[in-house]
Amino acid sequence: MPEITYVRGDATTPLGKGVKIIAHVCNDVGGWGKGFVLALSRRWPEPEADYRRWHRGRSGNDFGLGAVRCVRVEQYVWVANMVGQRGIRTGSKGVPVRYGAIDSALGVLADRAVELGASVHMPRIGCGLAGGTWSRVEPLISERLTSRGIAVTVYDHGD
Repeated sequence: MPEITYVRGDATTPLGKGVKIIAHVCNDVGGWGKGFVLALSRRWPEPEADYRRWHRGRSGNDFGLGAVRCVRVEQYVWVANMVGQRGIRTGSKGVPVRYGAIDSALGVLADRAVELGASVHMPRIGCGLAGGTWSRVEPLISERLTSRGIAVTVYDHGD
């Protein structure tokens, strides 16, 4: 079973050969404008455009916590928009991260990665603006992805 590989670098320039999926967590209110999504949008317009269309059409599609949309941005690179955050602010109900939704989304992501024969690349999902803790997210990644033989690389941004 592969372990999670940790590297310093930019998750929008994933390392290695073959098909790669860049996974990240989105909110459930249609907001796209802070955090890792800005780096994605600087590289490719498609993930943001797809996310906004998906959110606008939410009454007739699967948009919501735990849902995933994979968007192809290059011949061998996909971006997985995973809805794992309720709202965008920490408030009376706590931080926006929803671990159950991230867990569900990772299960969908795993199926897609196996189908594509892809490795998965990500920042520390759910732990930035969503307010989550890596000690709660990392076991979900191990259970859903690496336990199925999917190579996962986590990028810590180097300064």
